[in-house]
Amino acid sequence: MRYAYAITGALLLGGTAIAVTTSSNVGAQVAQNEGLQAAAPAGAPASLADMVEKLQPAVVNISTKQRVQVQNPFAGTPFGDLFGQGGGQPQTRQAQSLGSGFIISSDGYIVTNNHVVSAGAEGASVEQITVTLTNREEYTAKLVGRDAATDIAVLKIEPKKSLPFVKFGDSSKARVGDWVVAIGNPFALSGTVTAGIISAVHRSTGAAYDKFIQTDASINQGNSGGPMFDMRGNVIGINSQILSPSGGNVGIGFAIPSEQAAPIVTTLMKGEKVKRGYLGVQISPLGEDLAESLGLAKNSGEFIQGVEPGKGAEKAGIKAGDVIVSVNGQEVNPDQNLSSIVANQPIGAKVPIVLIRNGQRMTVTAVVGERPPEDELNSFAQSQDEDDFNNQQQTPGKASEQSLGIVAIPLTPSIVRQLGIPADTRGIVITAVDSSTDAGAKGLRRGDVIMSANNRPVTNQSELDAQVKAVAGQGRNAILLQVLRRGQPPIFLPVRLRDK
Repeated sequence: MRYAYAITGALLLGGTAIAVTTSSNVGAQVAQNEGLQAAAPAGAPASLADMVEKLQPAVVNISTKQRVQVQNPFAGTPFGDLFGQGGGQPQTRQAQSLGSGFIISSDGYIVTNNHVVSAGAEGASVEQITVTLTNREEYTAKLVGRDAATDIAVLKIEPKKSLPFVKFGDSSKARVGDWVVAIGNPFALSGTVTAGIISAVHRSTGAAYDKFIQTDASINQGNSGGPMFDMRGNVIGINSQILSPSGGNVGIGFAIPSEQAAPIVTTLMKGEKVKRGYLGVQISPLGEDLAESLGLAKNSGEFIQGVEPGKGAEKAGIKAGDVIVSVNGQEVNPDQNLSSIVANQPIGAKVPIVLIRNGQRMTVTAVVGERPPEDELNSFAQSQDEDDFNNQQQTPGKASEQSLGIVAIPLTPSIVRQLGIPADTRGIVITAVDSSTDAGAKGLRRGDVIMSANNRPVTNQSELDAQVKAVAGQGRNAILLQVLRRGQPPIFLPVRLRDK
């Protein structure tokens, strides 16, 4: 219906135009488009047709057949045996997925996104991967290797003859405003070509290794895994994601840059596992509140929330509360986060790390380890256990009178046992939080333990208030608290002061 309306609108407008021009002197009229030829934008060809004609044969369609187990919706009812074999047993269904890819060698190696060739739902398994060339030849593909962290996969087909292929270019030279071309199979419309410019580089969407090229070239479902070309026909990105409130293209697409993808592809083609550097730290971005609480510039490094025992960071002397500003000469900032810098360091390498501790700049040397499997990392991640601190009365009225909207009392051995925290913990335990304050908005709650404020140990409410006054006296609007919650490692949390 959308196509019908668009065509109808064009016809109506055309009819109106004809009626207007024929009502005047016909012989004196010249069509508006007579002899017209648009000038090419600077740096771009008048037409992309010659380039696209050479590139399209190297872009392929990728589809998967998946087997999915689904629960019988009538399980447990009198209709269970009537509407499904096996009564309440799960049923097996088939599913499909569609995406794009591109050939990188004449003997049939193909690059795509990992999510294109992965099971799309819990309980699903991929049974077959099919690659379709532009000449409609179909091949069953073998999965050579995958790297879920960067969403890259390599496939292999056995072609009947040498295939057309494309090579990676250097995305590090890409600039905002450069023209790019995307080729893929959006909505199964094979060989679709779109063009646009680079909207941003080093764009992060939240994951540890994000370093996307952002583009306004139209990218839709099915474009995933397809190539992004520069004007020389080199692959500078792998189209991977879109940002869209509707699911359709709104001019914000993301491609994995070739400088990140090419080494991973080479590793996977060899049948090897992608190895990444690791320090063993929990980190937080140095946002406005956290930077304010430390008296540092926003986004000038990353904050260390915790240090894993026995790993490179602890052995180098890095501590919770430090701010790492550079690694091996590379500045840590939103465009180049700590995780991606460390991940790309050679395992076993000794790297200098510049950090800030209590306002003092210092340098340490750390040995880069190998990043463990994700399930092992999860054991170091924070849990979400609820506290059972219930022997103290809540005092919300008093909380509203305090400097941070927090009422706390000294820890005692009895309270420590009730909270289930280490016996040697020192600090004050929160009994009430004013929900209208930043402390309430940040999630501080009854039973949390404040171990330090402004990097000073606190053992009672008066010491907490004194540190708040000290921070305010320095012209800062936030204070850094070290907070412990049962079942979790201590974290540092910046809390804004009350408005006077």
